[in-house]
Amino acid sequence: MEQALKIAFAKLAGLFALILIVVSCNSSTSDESEKSIFRYNEAVSLSSLDPAYAKDLPHIWVCNQLFNGLVDLDDKLQIVPAIAKSWEISENGLVYTFQLRNDVYFHESPAFPQKTRTVNAADVVYSFNRILNPTLASPGGWIFNYVAKSETGYAFKALNDSVFEIKLKQTFPPFLGMLSMPYAAIVPHEATAYYGKDFRKNPVGTGPFHFQLWKEQVKLVMRKNENYFEHFDGKRLPYIDAVSVSFLADKQIAFMEFVKGNLDFMSGIDSRYKDELLTRNGRLREKYRDKIYLLRQPFLNTEYAGFYIDNTLTALDAEQQRALRQLVNYSIDREKMLRFLRNGIGKPAHSGMIPFGLPGFDTLEQIGYKYDKQKANELLRKHKLAGTKITLSTTADYTDLGKYIQSALTDIGLDASMEILPAASMRQFRANGSLPFFRASWVADYPDAENYLSLFYSLNAAPQGPNYTHFNNPEFDRLYEKAMQEIDDRKRQTLYRQLDSLVMVDAPVVVLFYDEVLRFVQNKVQNLGSNPINMLNLKQVIIKNED
Repeated sequence: MEQALKIAFAKLAGLFALILIVVSCNSSTSDESEKSIFRYNEAVSLSSLDPAYAKDLPHIWVCNQLFNGLVDLDDKLQIVPAIAKSWEISENGLVYTFQLRNDVYFHESPAFPQKTRTVNAADVVYSFNRILNPTLASPGGWIFNYVAKSETGYAFKALNDSVFEIKLKQTFPPFLGMLSMPYAAIVPHEATAYYGKDFRKNPVGTGPFHFQLWKEQVKLVMRKNENYFEHFDGKRLPYIDAVSVSFLADKQIAFMEFVKGNLDFMSGIDSRYKDELLTRNGRLREKYRDKIYLLRQPFLNTEYAGFYIDNTLTALDAEQQRALRQLVNYSIDREKMLRFLRNGIGKPAHSGMIPFGLPGFDTLEQIGYKYDKQKANELLRKHKLAGTKITLSTTADYTDLGKYIQSALTDIGLDASMEILPAASMRQFRANGSLPFFRASWVADYPDAENYLSLFYSLNAAPQGPNYTHFNNPEFDRLYEKAMQEIDDRKRQTLYRQLDSLVMVDAPVVVLFYDEVLRFVQNKVQNLGSNPINMLNLKQVIIKNED
């Protein structure tokens, strides 16, 4: 009963704080600190504020404000210190040793007898073991697949309060970058025990903002962490006082709120208003430039169409199926597609699966496909593919793209059609091999090209893994395993390009385009920045006083 009363009191305190925020926003005072609230909308309702369940961008963005891990990524995707001030990796790539900062405090909470305390190595052991606890059912346990395990548990060890060690069972060079994901955020055992299942709506972390109030599907408020450990130019971060997230499901309404200045930031663009904001070549229209600015850069997202190779089209033999896949690749004018469907947003995918912006990308465009109607016709005639039936499965959000592909394949002489599926059905059918030809995309979970090449490793075949095409090439598997043993970055990237080339020859996928991050920002907002994984970092944001 006492614990329940404490939780109830905390909620009332949060509500009172929200009222204060609203009052300060509407007041006429010229004190800029009372107006430094960053506001954005999230069309998808959040289900949890626990980093153990941060599996998509809406949840990741919020958890990035509330929590820290051992390491982080900067806007150039370089691994930088966070709770760990430094680290060492053994020569064989199996042992990672982290030196922790001694000035990182958890957010104040009734879970602590003294309101707060500093983070120590035992907290890291607890947090990582928690993610792997089957009762938690976190979708993030896979990030520790390469960690060694014994009868006593996983190889996480606190050598003392400030030194933490992990041992891997085999070399895996991308591992350090994976520790920057929210799944690897550090949480205190006191808070998870105190709140139990309600930790999802009472998060306690170490991030630049602390939780204040969450009215589900309505509003989320996070306040400045006055004890945050990071500084910039001698000043403690963050600079703004609060973050306010609304949950308007209708993107058109959210767009209007942004145009009116009621939201400070908008990520991405919907087809319903892309022509209103952007010219045909992807520039911000003149009439908006006095109010907002556009940030645009490569996004580690590869959009593609995939063939289920095991039984793609049973009426064709293996040689014909491969020729068909190559024919489809040659039949699509990717430059025209981006110009007319996306206002030039993105880069035509004339290279392999590894996207523009990642080491290993084929900058010379030697391994991918370009629109070539002559080559497509040659394959059509040589392998007697004219009139072959092919159906692209996609979701309603990608109807325009699906129609474009259907038209291109019909024009070349195939009997092409398209089917629209609900998103949930699409995921299920794609995983169990029920879709011969399907649209998909892959957004990087961590900044290493292995993330994309893992889609073609035979041991990752769906539904157990992300190899939805069931691509199976012994030479690819051999080189993939060799790359995972190579700790020299340059040598590993050479292997990555060889792997990507092998995939393109067999063409289990039609790589369509490499996406871009688009951020529309009010002119009063400074230092927002952008990055290839579209992470929202608000630590250094400044909001100018427009009065």
